[in-house]
Amino acid sequence: MPRSPRAFALIAVLALLPGLAACSTTVSMQPAEQANDPACAQIISRLPESISGQERRWTDAQATGAWGNPASILLTCGLEAPGPSTLPCRPFDGVDWLVDESQAAENRYTLTTFGREPAVQVYLDYAAASSADVAQALAPLIRDYLPATGQVCTSPDDATPAPTATP
Repeated sequence: MPRSPRAFALIAVLALLPGLAACSTTVSMQPAEQANDPACAQIISRLPESISGQERRWTDAQATGAWGNPASILLTCGLEAPGPSTLPCRPFDGVDWLVDESQAAENRYTLTTFGREPAVQVYLDYAAASSADVAQALAPLIRDYLPATGQVCTSPDDATPAPTATP
């Protein structure tokens, strides 16, 4: 007795489901306090499908993104904008980034936008993904959708020296 084309299609789809489920595990993350900011929604809805050769993954928290398997790039939008910092601040394509290298021994960096409200933070495994690739992929979205606060990166050399006292 021949099977209908519809039954054959259903059997084919059911046979593929276990393999598809294994490839699409959700990355568990925590949303930031300002995750419901409309600017974050604009960014998240436009995130690239891949960064630095890492494919995008689903996340379980609002205003987050992840790439790689295992996840090597984690993005969170909606953080409070950082104030002045002693961390290195690097401009890239119109976006300033604070670079936290305190976990460099484990191949991890944290990049946080500076001078944007709300802030975006990216945690990356630099053995799997380049910080330059991350900044290049995200800079246009951040420039276009996160309002600038007017704060910009400066270096200690840019500071005006304190006046010296005269006797």
